[in-house]
Amino acid sequence: MKRSLVFSLVLVVVLLLGACTPTTGTGGTTAATTIKIGVANFSQCCAYFIGMNDSIKSEASQYSNVTIISTDANGDAAKLNSDIEDLITQKVDGIIISGAWLEQLPSAMDSISKAGIPVVLVDRQWKSGYTSYVGPNNFMIGQQNGQYIVDRLNRQGVLVVLKGGPADNSIGLDRTNGMLDIVSKVTGITVINAPDFGGWSEDGGLEQMENLLAANAKIDAVFCENDSMCLGAQRAIADAGRSSEMFLCGVDGQKEALLQILNGSNYACTGLNNSDQIGRTGFNRLMNILAGATPPKDTYLPSPLITIDNVIKFYDPNSLF
Repeated sequence: MKRSLVFSLVLVVVLLLGACTPTTGTGGTTAATTIKIGVANFSQCCAYFIGMNDSIKSEASQYSNVTIISTDANGDAAKLNSDIEDLITQKVDGIIISGAWLEQLPSAMDSISKAGIPVVLVDRQWKSGYTSYVGPNNFMIGQQNGQYIVDRLNRQGVLVVLKGGPADNSIGLDRTNGMLDIVSKVTGITVINAPDFGGWSEDGGLEQMENLLAANAKIDAVFCENDSMCLGAQRAIADAGRSSEMFLCGVDGQKEALLQILNGSNYACTGLNNSDQIGRTGFNRLMNILAGATPPKDTYLPSPLITIDNVIKFYDPNSLF
């Protein structure tokens, strides 16, 4: 992901702060002291979460005295609790939590608080217990997609929706509800939901789209709660020989989706929520905290709509996501 001027300036400031004497929840350290940062991942199931973890490691590699200890709970909340307790035992100076679709983790957050360790949440925002959060405004992203879909359909057509799941996933709900906030006001657009959840993966998106194609003789547009599912859906549509019939809109700004937009395919739009950018920003936020800064509690990163008109500004083939 090509960084904006603002993001680059933030990075410069954080790098300067990182060169200062950092402090931790357990007392002051010198700049020469090794800083241990734990990265607790609820899941590494998908390109998005893998890219976030890799971007944190990549950003940390700029510091010779920073060690990253990364874990993967494989979607198991009990394992994530255990991973975080283990990171505390290893006396990490700070923790970054990528909660994926997990809605809360009160026991682990309480343990972190008792240990006096700063914690930065990336992408998944919980209600309490954290030092700072960096991520998207998912409802707004959904609204942007919804307005694009309404305009491109000229307020008339059949729209199918692919959801990641599970049913209480606030990120997916915010994206779909934001889209519906716009689309549902247009009487000429019929909305059809996929029969099951796509699990946020390409294979899941492909399977759900195959079911939708079999059940619907005419489809004009496809909305997916993330790009991975939309890429799978796009394959199913192509395999069925129906690519010219419909366009797709996703969320995240995954580089493979951006390439499809750039190439003028039926992949029409996505909302920027790049895990490479979020991971790097989350790491730098934590370094800022360790350097003694008082961070904003919540930071919602800009999430512009990406279409053929502006995709060249965002596509980077070397992005980790």
